[in-house]
Amino acid sequence: MTFLHVIWDLDDDPKGNVRHIAEHGINKAEVVMVLAAPEAYEESRSSGRPVVIGTTNTGRTILVVYERVDRDTVYPVTAYDLED
Repeated sequence: MTFLHVIWDLDDDPKGNVRHIAEHGINKAEVVMVLAAPEAYEESRSSGRPVVIGTTNTGRTILVVYERVDRDTVYPVTAYDLED
């Protein structure tokens, strides 16, 4: 499943998804990479939201928690590195 549209809050919104994801050292491009070519689909144990796992072009394996807006659109809630 590939997502065509990703909804981002403003970069300077202190409560937005861009800032929250950046707190984990991840940028929007990395999230989009994983959403475009996920290697695994799961469900968050803490929130029950859908999760994708994938590898960025720099070799990082990250997990992206998201909310589905419609068939082709997602709102990334958070993302973080997976430990080996």
